[in-house]
Amino acid sequence: MSTAVHFGAGNIGRGFVGLLLHQGGYEIVFSDVAAPLVDAINAAREYTVHEVGEGGVDTVVTGFRAINSATDPDELIAAIATADVVTTAVGPTVLRFVAPHIVAGLGLRDPAAAPLQVMACENAINATDLLRDEMAAAAGDGWDAVSGRAVFANTAVDRIVPAQDAGGGIDVTVEPFFEWAIERGPFGDTPPTIPGAHFVDDLTPYIERKLFTVNTGHATTAYFGAEAGIERISDALADAEIRRRVEAALEETSELLIVTHELDAATQHEYRRTILRRFRNPALPDTVWRVGRQPLRKLSRHERFVGPAAEAIERGLPVDALVAAMGAALRFDDQEDAQAVDLQRMLREQSAAEFTAAVTGLEPEHPLFARVERIVAERQAELAA
Repeated sequence: MSTAVHFGAGNIGRGFVGLLLHQGGYEIVFSDVAAPLVDAINAAREYTVHEVGEGGVDTVVTGFRAINSATDPDELIAAIATADVVTTAVGPTVLRFVAPHIVAGLGLRDPAAAPLQVMACENAINATDLLRDEMAAAAGDGWDAVSGRAVFANTAVDRIVPAQDAGGGIDVTVEPFFEWAIERGPFGDTPPTIPGAHFVDDLTPYIERKLFTVNTGHATTAYFGAEAGIERISDALADAEIRRRVEAALEETSELLIVTHELDAATQHEYRRTILRRFRNPALPDTVWRVGRQPLRKLSRHERFVGPAAEAIERGLPVDALVAAMGAALRFDDQEDAQAVDLQRMLREQSAAEFTAAVTGLEPEHPLFARVERIVAERQAELAA
């Protein structure tokens, strides 16, 4: 049986990537640093992925085990050395911790074996390229000796997996919709077997369509919802004013996507409608606090707000709704989220210009800089009042 090593045994790992790998016939080796989760996975023979909402089904996953990468790195490295596929769902900032394990596994891999197929399934543009760069940095002078033992394909992934109810074990609740687009080129004639995934020649439109529609829309809903004191994402979109603001932001990103990638306007409009319908799914117990967490990352240069807004304003396209969404993000104050705490601290300690440069990565001469600096100053005035 083919084997896949997946970094990140959390809800996305089990409820999306691991599920599709299982359906492709892979034995799954989950890697994680959370000892209780690793122990729970190894104590189970199966788990169920519950799709909630229209058309949802239950799927039982079998054929898996877990390794604690913090306490058993040698076991993990040995698994990578003989695996067919490696995937990740750990968050872009964690890839640098994953990279050394994969490099070590490649070092033990039979040079005559088929190349390891590596795919980072993260909410970031070209995350697999980032992982490969981190691997090259970890390997140093030894990179040339092992780099040919793997192939690297960028992916675009999309599935809403909310925070799970306590006491649910390792079962996972997800929405029925999913999309996994993967670069075809790196695999040549032997792509991995992943039912439901689709292989494409140019991934960029899929990545940006997803990031600038799903992620932008989700975060916009969360930040306006939190500002209004609403707990659930579905309830936030039931509010007419919040729905109007989210739709306005997605109209701006859609105009950019249509211009940039020559997308069919009617198709993009329907895609946007589908996304908003997913967010309104009342069966998903998703909260504004889960979706809004890590606001500093979400306000960074190539993420869901500044990324499309910078491109749009450079092209002379409207950005008012996106800037308004950034303003709501600046008001996201969750004492249980480290980045939200840092965000509010930085707003109090730095000037508007310093904050704008540090958080967004925009140059002061960029046409978006002054727009963002203005809403930062407005938030700072609120905090000082």
